[in-house]
Amino acid sequence: MANTRDLQRRIRSVKGTRQITKAMKMVAAAKLRRAQTAVAEARPYADTLAKVLARVASRTEYDHPLLKRREAGHVWVVVISSDKGLCGSFNASLLREAERELRAPAQWDGAEIVAVGRKAADYFKAQDYAVAHEEREIMSNLGPEDGPRLAQMCIKAFNSGQVSGVWVIYNRFINLIRHETTLERLLPIEPPRMDERGPTDEMVDYLYEPDPAALLDTLLPGYVEARVQTALLDSAAAEQAARMTAMEAATKNAGEMIDSLTLLYNRTRQAAITKELIEIVSGAQAPAE
Repeated sequence: MANTRDLQRRIRSVKGTRQITKAMKMVAAAKLRRAQTAVAEARPYADTLAKVLARVASRTEYDHPLLKRREAGHVWVVVISSDKGLCGSFNASLLREAERELRAPAQWDGAEIVAVGRKAADYFKAQDYAVAHEEREIMSNLGPEDGPRLAQMCIKAFNSGQVSGVWVIYNRFINLIRHETTLERLLPIEPPRMDERGPTDEMVDYLYEPDPAALLDTLLPGYVEARVQTALLDSAAAEQAARMTAMEAATKNAGEMIDSLTLLYNRTRQAAITKELIEIVSGAQAPAE
């Protein structure tokens, strides 16, 4: 049985850990509120822009390069992870799903990784995947220019013929306790599905000013930038939600461990006191020589 000094040391250690996890939970909660606000502001713009641009593109004869389907070839898979750990299964489930997709032979032909976040960069580098680009510290200090910068890099690779398509896989934020690993095609831009069109959409046309080419040359790259930025914001919000949940569970477990160790300490101390009393009484009752 452990002695009381060791138990006291363990209790102090677990209490220190509980203070850290509780503080991390509070920090994650504060960051989550800001991240939720950013996602709520970005999603309506990106969703509306997607519908408008896709329908405009489907009604004009101008064939924009970002809408062209390429022959099978190299593709980029943008994997958005976190820079830091201690967020439960946030990174593990994402990387497991990304690797499962990459191992599907019918899906990819010579896929290269664009690793966003230190966890994805370290993982795919250790697994000997072809990593075309790394962004190791972007998620810790996510700014409004990061999404457009990554989108322009993907657009440049697509327009130059370096890749035939660009996909993005990330954790989409649903609510505080739920996020979904999502795989989306970024380039070429998906045309609208028939079930997205209204009953009179086929008969409606638009007046373009100055012309369809100039309009789409401006709006389509902006749409890609908005999608990348939204994916980054979704991943950041999901990361903070996962970290808050993980730290809450860790704090609870630490409290339970402290209670268990305290009970064991009291029992050990009581046993030591009882033993000393028995020794004293036995010594007093022993016959003198």
